Amino acid sequence: MAVGSLSFSAVAADTPLPTKQEIVIGTTVGDFADMVTDSIKPQLEAKGYKVKLVEFTDYVTPNIALADGSLDVNCFQHKPYLESFAKDRGLSLAPITQVPTGPMGLYSGKLAALDKVKEGSTVAIPNDPSNQARALLMLQDLGWLTLKEGINPLKASEFDVVNNPHRLKLVLLEAAQLPRSREDVDFSVINGNFAASSGIPFSEGLFLERSYDFINWVVVKSADADQQFARDVAAAYNSAAFKAYAAKRFAGYKYPQGWGS
Repeated sequence: MAVGSLSFSAVAADTPLPTKQEIVIGTTVGDFADMVTDSIKPQLEAKGYKVKLVEFTDYVTPNIALADGSLDVNCFQHKPYLESFAKDRGLSLAPITQVPTGPMGLYSGKLAALDKVKEGSTVAIPNDPSNQARALLMLQDLGWLTLKEGINPLKASEFDVVNNPHRLKLVLLEAAQLPRSREDVDFSVINGNFAASSGIPFSEGLFLERSYDFINWVVVKSADADQQFARDVAAAYNSAAFKAYAAKRFAGYKYPQGWGS
């Protein structure tokens, strides 16, 4: 875990300082951290806040840190993961706004094309429940697997696969390890943020997910959802300046609902 440096900006003398002086934002490394550094942090500092960025390489610590007060805000997760994690850990966390999110994709490993898939091909997928379900849905959309009828697709697991015509061997790994898994497996399903942070362009994806259920959210403690700092953070992520920045910086990403209206 690396901690970003504090940065200060001048505030006009007649600009009232916010009640909360510092906002600590946690993200996973890569694109979500860049959003904070490049656009969100300058906007919040212009309002008088001090902003500290903390970067993580896993999907567990950011929510624990948010719940225990080490963070004020985090940005790294989609709502199915948030809801599952908060329920399992007994945490009270609230999503406040969506952010541009890179699509999960199937990338080549030892095999370079979809039509190279063969019996017993190995496919690395995320091991956390919600992203495992996400990967299985994508493989079903691709036609490589069939899941049980009637199951909650957002909670699907490897045990819900009822048809596996290629007898694919699923290799479950932590999401952050998936980019490095490519040399060891035939194909790898990689989360968008980790593809981006590893320098893997989405254009290299052999197949990209279609679902919009997995756009990521900015999250705060439920008790802070109506606080002014939370409203200011949400406003920064929905500002015209951030939208213009995102359009140039994050081509190929899924954008929050309502941005096109």
